Amino acid sequence: MTRRAPLALAAALPLTLALAACSTADGGPGGDSDDGVQVLASFYPLQYVAEQVGGDLVSVDNLTPPAAEPHDLELAPSQVREVGDAALVVFQSGFQPAVDEAVEARAPEHVVDAAELVTLEADPGSVEHADDHEGETAEHADEESGDAHDHGNLDPHFWLDPTLLVPVADEIAAELGAADPDNADTYAANAAALTATLEDLDTDYAAALEPCQGETLVTSHAAFGYLAERYGLSQIGISALDPEAEPSPARLREIGDVVVDNDVQTIFTETLTSPKVAETLADDLGVTTAVLDPLEGLSTDAAESGTDYLSVMDANLAAITEGLGCA
Repeated sequence: MTRRAPLALAAALPLTLALAACSTADGGPGGDSDDGVQVLASFYPLQYVAEQVGGDLVSVDNLTPPAAEPHDLELAPSQVREVGDAALVVFQSGFQPAVDEAVEARAPEHVVDAAELVTLEADPGSVEHADDHEGETAEHADEESGDAHDHGNLDPHFWLDPTLLVPVADEIAAELGAADPDNADTYAANAAALTATLEDLDTDYAAALEPCQGETLVTSHAAFGYLAERYGLSQIGISALDPEAEPSPARLREIGDVVVDNDVQTIFTETLTSPKVAETLADDLGVTTAVLDPLEGLSTDAAESGTDYLSVMDANLAAITEGLGCA
């Protein structure tokens, strides 16, 4: 792999950092403190990008705690106040209603909304299937589409295509530069370094998955559509976009037909959600299971061990190549 780690360019500017710390020690306007510019991210992938772009000049807090489902996040009053006090808030509108409400209510001065930077799609990379299979109706399909989490028919999981994080990094650099003009060049350079890292990751994925183009990726829920679309795979999610939706018997029969017709050998379960339905289906069909991480949040153990976006994406790639037989 040729991947480069993002540069901690702020470390090369001790005098600038010291002056910034002195000028913001009182935690005054703009959300600055002894720990640097205060950034608030609404869930993990956005936290990762903010940390890489901000480097040592920022302190990034995540509204979604480890091992929690970001879809279901509810904010305490103190967290709502943090939204208004932070120098920069990074979120994705339409994904976490509680965060949307807090941003609207508190109106932070500097905001990055990932949904305004990326074109979200309806089930990208998904296998086409008949709406009337075994009597399944369009109404049932709507129930499984993810409406329960208030992002409608659009798939929010864009970060599983690493190239789609690049515009988010650029916008975070621009907003940090506006909030902290003395260090704008550092933020821009860090964003450029992160872009190079993400492009290396994209190259690794493209090379490893090229032999498997056209293969079917069966997952617990349809979180991997952007990944599938980027690298020439076809995704089918057992529970569509809502990880908590119970698939109907008709849906399970439909997926069973896809598995048999496409000689699928692995059904992928996920971190943070129960694997029971997928494991039962795999047992019934005589195929194996493997685990993917949709990176909506890190488990407690992963967060404590220093696991990050890149290491999880590497693990996902290894699981997919083995499960699909790409090697």
